[in-house]
Amino acid sequence: MGRVEHAIFWHVYPLGFTGAPRAAGPDEPVTHRLRHVEAWLDYLIELGCNGLQLGPVFASSTHGYDTVDHLRIDPRLGDDADFDRLIAACRERGIAVLLDGVFHHVGRDFPRFRAAERGAAEAAAWFRRTGDGGWATFEGHDALVALDHGAEAVREHVTTVMNHWLDRGAAGWRLDAAYAVPPEFWQAVLPAVRERHPSAWIVGEVIHGLEYREKAGLDAVTQYELWKAIWSALNDANLFELAWALGRHSPDTLTFVGNHDVTRIASRLDDPGHLGHALAVLFTVAGVPSVYYGDEQAFRGVKYDRAGGDDDVRPAFPASPAELAPFGAEVLRTHQRLIGLRRRFPWLARAETTVTHLTNRQIALRAAHGGQVVVTSLNLDDVPYRFPAVDGELTVAESSHPGQADPLVTPGRGWTVGVRTAD
Repeated sequence: MGRVEHAIFWHVYPLGFTGAPRAAGPDEPVTHRLRHVEAWLDYLIELGCNGLQLGPVFASSTHGYDTVDHLRIDPRLGDDADFDRLIAACRERGIAVLLDGVFHHVGRDFPRFRAAERGAAEAAAWFRRTGDGGWATFEGHDALVALDHGAEAVREHVTTVMNHWLDRGAAGWRLDAAYAVPPEFWQAVLPAVRERHPSAWIVGEVIHGLEYREKAGLDAVTQYELWKAIWSALNDANLFELAWALGRHSPDTLTFVGNHDVTRIASRLDDPGHLGHALAVLFTVAGVPSVYYGDEQAFRGVKYDRAGGDDDVRPAFPASPAELAPFGAEVLRTHQRLIGLRRRFPWLARAETTVTHLTNRQIALRAAHGGQVVVTSLNLDDVPYRFPAVDGELTVAESSHPGQADPLVTPGRGWTVGVRTAD
């Protein structure tokens, strides 16, 4: 997908975004809802992004993660022609498309699993068994049947699927629940994918730790440690937690403050005034940032651990940006300003971040690369705070208080981004 350091994704969960039915019937008619996503591509560009991270688009029974056919677009979203049309519209705008690959498990209506239930030995070899002879599942979810990643047929199938959609114009893959797949599986699959698509960007979903990336041979992994540290440190006024997480941070990550599986950042933060602090960190540390649709409009939504518990964070979007409520305008501008800063300094994607000043309620983060420096200062107190000078002359690039001139003084409950470019 070209130079990944320039990538900033807008993350869309298509089934929710387009208002698709909760479940697909056995003879679900094709409805061309992917065109609804296409209508928002110019908005994506105006936000400052140049990547579209799509949740599941392949045929499934319900929420997209219970796949029944990896090689067919979900009829609730459209068909191959709709996918090709979306890819073409993205290509015209310079937008890279990252697909969601659900390769740890499948839905119970996956044809080979139905054949396995009927006793077909060749089909049964695709799926893992439990010690009592039952079918293994994903984290106890009976509707999600675990594939046997030691089976050659499964490796061949996943390789075929990944190459098929890359052939059709996708730029890369997010591998769902990668942490539950033996890393040896990706070591066997990815060489054939990279041989055919050397520029494809492959990111795996991991929840804890970043070591899986190297073991599996991935380009990046999801950065849940930083996600948790950002909102938790702000809620607890304990910026030592953020500093600790940044000490473990890696450039080889997909970074975010919201996605389809978690409570929205506007609902997660106890103090909505801290949203700008969270975004200032997201867009000035290393990694590839992703913005979950609606977060840039201050959408609220809580994730619950129950049936239908994802609905609040996977809403339908209106037909066009003109139909959005005006209450999100200020948060949208904050996103645009910080994404604009990230565009001016794309080296931030590979920067090394160090903490140069730290208290419970103040922190200064120094990102440096090739003689260039960006210093992000957060102040959680109600009064202004003067940070000690570290890098000589800095210029205020962005601030919670536009017009601020002194890069060392961060306003009360504010944030400042100062920059120094190479001579």
